[in-house]
Amino acid sequence: MSAMDAAQLDEAMTRLAAGGTRVLSRAVSLVENGEPRGLDLLERVYATAPHPWVIGFTGVGGAGKSTLLPRMAAHFAARGEYVAILAVDPSSPITGGAVLGDRIRSTEAPDERIYFRSLATRGGTGGLATCIADVVRLMSAAGRRIVLVETVGAGQSEVAIRDVAHATVVVTAPGLGDEVQAMKAGILEIGTVLAVNKADLPGADEAANTLQHVMALAPGAGHMTEGLNEARDGHPARWFPPVLKVCARSGAGMEALIARLEEHRAFQERSGEYARRNLARDRARMDERLRSLLMERALARARATGVWQTVERRLQAGETDPMRAAREIADAIPIQ
Repeated sequence: MSAMDAAQLDEAMTRLAAGGTRVLSRAVSLVENGEPRGLDLLERVYATAPHPWVIGFTGVGGAGKSTLLPRMAAHFAARGEYVAILAVDPSSPITGGAVLGDRIRSTEAPDERIYFRSLATRGGTGGLATCIADVVRLMSAAGRRIVLVETVGAGQSEVAIRDVAHATVVVTAPGLGDEVQAMKAGILEIGTVLAVNKADLPGADEAANTLQHVMALAPGAGHMTEGLNEARDGHPARWFPPVLKVCARSGAGMEALIARLEEHRAFQERSGEYARRNLARDRARMDERLRSLLMERALARARATGVWQTVERRLQAGETDPMRAAREIADAIPIQ
């Protein structure tokens, strides 16, 4: 579809700011599909919408992340906050859509303060969708300043969430045996809080104790206590991931989990880490967009001059190979 002019962009931003879920859903689809109108909208969104508070959730399948997120969102909504849940699902290899995008994640009555969207990974690494940063910023433009992001959930590769979220909750549950897997994979290193879900089941105390022992063996743990360790004896203030037991179904432990996350946010804001992470995301998005624009313009120039067609014919005839063909095209594009 064609790009939007200034008047259309103004109207789109006004409707987006009104917070309507249908308008927001259409905007997400434009961005997710990489349509020109979505890119135009993103330029306005990035220029005007502030960074929302992003909380990531990762862990193995079966830990209960899909139940935990709606419960946490409901707690925030009860305080008057507008929240978005972005659940990253595996992609269909045929359509690119989210395989589990139509799953029911919560049986509770819908709340207008909570927006849910399932996103396909579409080749994204680390358990994330490639468009996640853009969609997160769209949520802010629509007035949803708290965004909860759930990764695919293999439990060992979902470390990319750290580059998107201000805080990461590593979710486990008793009986899954993923405490040992987490030790091997190093996923605990990205956790802001380690949450043992399904705390009403047998083995919850044992799972929590195991995680606490593992964290105590981490480099630099020393005499640190769970949560915020204030600066002392020449050492800067540090955050040490607490281990909490929660029950997503009943809501037990949710207030304590949220309190820890808010404590961590306050620590990040005081230390400047919150702003540094926001800047790092903006720089990463700038670099990504720059590479995309340069590639588009280079290919357009190669096609306009006939270089692309010539090299492609030689490749098809077996007169060159993919590596040499790429270099020939690059060498033929002047850099001014």
